[in-house]
Amino acid sequence: MPEPFQPARIIETLHRYNVRYVLIGGLAAAIHGSPATTNDADVCPDRSAENLEALAQALRAIDARIRSDAVEGGLAFTCTSEFLTRMDLAVNLTTKFGDFDVSYRPAAFTGGYPDLLPHAVTFDIDGIAVLVASLNDIIASKRNADRPKDHATLPILEALRDEIAYREQTQAPH
Repeated sequence: MPEPFQPARIIETLHRYNVRYVLIGGLAAAIHGSPATTNDADVCPDRSAENLEALAQALRAIDARIRSDAVEGGLAFTCTSEFLTRMDLAVNLTTKFGDFDVSYRPAAFTGGYPDLLPHAVTFDIDGIAVLVASLNDIIASKRNADRPKDHATLPILEALRDEIAYREQTQAPH
């Protein structure tokens, strides 16, 4: 059974192994200021061979297992860059720091990492510079995914986007 969700520990491990990724999903939305909660971290990694090797090393360091409702604690797998290369869309994992999803082609961003990178915003998380999907990209992805949980979150994210835009507009020098 994993420890309670510890996203900072997952991020620290990815940083230690120099994994290139954009943080996406609910955790990314929370970093932008969303009050909605999440129980997992989602990333969209660079799919280069070198980066997938770094990701495999990081996943082994956090005891990643494939998440499965049928097997408590997840399914063991051979965590190699070759395995990660064969994954086309995503792999849902459980780790000693909580659930962790690797999404190669998030909804609305079929090109993956290169599509998200231009608009990604850098946030400091416990002294680590983390690339986080832009709020507009998070909204586009959730709208495109069209899942019930996204329908509930979209109005919150759109209101947050509008509030941030309003604050930026009213604080701008005239």
